[in-house]
Amino acid sequence: MNENYLRGTIVFGNYFWEFYHKQTSEVQGKIDWVIGLVRTLQIIPEKFFKHIEGTDGLYEIRIKVGSDIFRVFCCFDKGNLVILFNGFQKKSNKTPKQEIDRAEKLKQLYFETKGL
Repeated sequence: MNENYLRGTIVFGNYFWEFYHKQTSEVQGKIDWVIGLVRTLQIIPEKFFKHIEGTDGLYEIRIKVGSDIFRVFCCFDKGNLVILFNGFQKKSNKTPKQEIDRAEKLKQLYFETKGL
């Protein structure tokens, strides 16, 4: 196993940045740290990164700061490029369907427009 694995990361649109800049510096630091794990670990613990059931290749980056829980949706492109979409603060046990639907629309839009 290669311990020095590195995935490229891009942000699609402004949705992620709008979410990110609303957070405290502590939350931003934890988001940065977890995204760093996703970029560098070949096998990412499910605690930090999980496929969303019932979707075609949509994942959530999982961030916890104290009792607050945050999610950032993403997908892969060309095997190892992580595309960041939208994020939100999770307030219930189940990820809201409207957040998943929004991420799936952004993913579809990304793949439709990337070749333009």
